[in-house]
Amino acid sequence: MLPQHVDHLVIGAGFAGIGAAIKLAEDGEHDVLVVEKGPDVGGTWRDNTYPGAACDVPSQLYSFSFAPNSDWSMSFSPQPEIQAYLQRVARDSGVLDRFVFDTTVEEARWDDGQQRWRVTTDRGVVLARTLISGAGGLSEPKLPDIDGIAGFQGELFHSARWDHDVDLAGKRVAVIGTGASAIQIVPELARTVAHLDVYQRTAPYVIPRNDRRYTRLERALFARFPALQKLYRTAIYWGRETYVPGFTLEPRLALPAKLLARHNLHRAVSDPELRARLTPTFEIGCKRILISNDYYPALAEDHVDLVTDRITKVTGDAVVTADGTERPVDVLVVATGFHTTDQPIAHHVIGRDGRSLAETWAEGGMAAYKGTTVHGFPNYFQIVGPNTGLGHSSMVFVIESQLAYLRDALRTMRTHRYATVEPRLDEQERWNADLQRRMQRTVWNTGGCSSWYLDEHGRNTVLWPRTTVDLRRRLARFDPPAYELSAARNDRVPA
Repeated sequence: MLPQHVDHLVIGAGFAGIGAAIKLAEDGEHDVLVVEKGPDVGGTWRDNTYPGAACDVPSQLYSFSFAPNSDWSMSFSPQPEIQAYLQRVARDSGVLDRFVFDTTVEEARWDDGQQRWRVTTDRGVVLARTLISGAGGLSEPKLPDIDGIAGFQGELFHSARWDHDVDLAGKRVAVIGTGASAIQIVPELARTVAHLDVYQRTAPYVIPRNDRRYTRLERALFARFPALQKLYRTAIYWGRETYVPGFTLEPRLALPAKLLARHNLHRAVSDPELRARLTPTFEIGCKRILISNDYYPALAEDHVDLVTDRITKVTGDAVVTADGTERPVDVLVVATGFHTTDQPIAHHVIGRDGRSLAETWAEGGMAAYKGTTVHGFPNYFQIVGPNTGLGHSSMVFVIESQLAYLRDALRTMRTHRYATVEPRLDEQERWNADLQRRMQRTVWNTGGCSSWYLDEHGRNTVLWPRTTVDLRRRLARFDPPAYELSAARNDRVPA
């Protein structure tokens, strides 16, 4: 049975949900409920179990700063290790009794009379003083809109919903997409299948994956000397930050990364025709930079074909391209990303005026104040909200920064007995106008590509256009003057 009333309800049990539960408990906020639609913690690292799944941010940085792990086996961790890490952190922190799994949030509606969120799930209704969304931006797979795909008679699944019951050995397989997931999947499939077609719309930049296995001595030193591991993490962090000027100020500053990607391609692919089709036509960083040592070699294999002609339709057993070629296929894997600029959770959160977040964002795109709170949605905090994404570093750093802001907001509410906090519309508009002004000079807007960073209006509502140092500074303290504050109905807002 779900409780009828809680102080704080958290949606999602990935990095954001686990981190929120732990940090709220540290602040004495124990009346917390974390609702998760899946059967376990982990979020995207629970769901993405495709062959070759691994993180493209170094393990030491892609982990909680307050829960270091000295046992990473590789410098870039595979999915099972990240999932096991999240399970261990949640278990060892003693907060798992606040989690309920296999529970779907159907609607979260603000009740202005009760100054509470009325959260309807498939297991009952909960009233909550604050609503914290940790649903994430890479949680709902996006399927391609291709004529006839629904009538495909072979096996078909999204990379984020991998069907491990399908035996791919000796099969004709097609992968649609060449993003971060696809370049991990393709080399694995190339080792198993009889023939592999890779459908590419835009050639990505791929730099070498400087991955290696940690020695037993290194792991022992990390465990024995936590300060050494912290120093190692700090060095990785600042190394990643060196990408920022090339993304946000002057694309020519990213020339070393561009040359590295070109060298990676030329070293692995000797066929000039294939190499030409794998050469990007936009500035590096405009789309996500990918890392791999075996993607290009896999495409050079005799039984692997790179297809760059546009897909026109899918038949019962084949993929047809614009040049009229019909390629037979037994298994179709779609690695076509996620709903990022139209987050599914936004359709289920209903604000003070009866409109959903999705409706509120329909005209101008996703927008929040400091990526965390939204005008018209009192006591609502979104972790990994609009314009908090990164193209170069760890989202765990962003999550921890937003949790610091959330914690200070709740401390402020307790201290001054505020019942509700809601960002002022003028402050939210000023924040987002500044973001979009800064975005105009970034490589994401000027680099000559279309990407999942941009919404239907051409606005980049996903990424943060400055350093993560700056983001953390802006989220370090809750700022009451930027908010509309109210007391409980029987109380008075302190002067």
